[in-house]
Amino acid sequence: MDLDEIARKKQKLIQKMNESGKERNPSEDHAIGLKTLQNPKRRMIMEFLADGSKSLDQIKIELDMNDMQAKLNLDMLEDAFYISKLDSSDKTEYELTIRGDAYLENVKTGGKK
Repeated sequence: MDLDEIARKKQKLIQKMNESGKERNPSEDHAIGLKTLQNPKRRMIMEFLADGSKSLDQIKIELDMNDMQAKLNLDMLEDAFYISKLDSSDKTEYELTIRGDAYLENVKTGGKK
């Protein structure tokens, strides 16, 4: 990911956080993140999104989930700002935020570059 892409994703995350109206202190934010990432399916969703945005149907098929399971897990990841929803006129897709990218980078590499 180049610097322009990082800056774009960071700005998009900040905008989503501001628009959400969810004012959280850092401790609360970390607690939500930890609770969200305790579930292996949610971590698998993030790994699946690592190579680009995916539709709800793609996620359901890849991870063998029904509508309710997918919606619950995606909503939790979105609420914790690890993923964001991209709505267009013809479909909805999900992508990692910069926070999601950073989590995967640190988990996969152990924080080493």
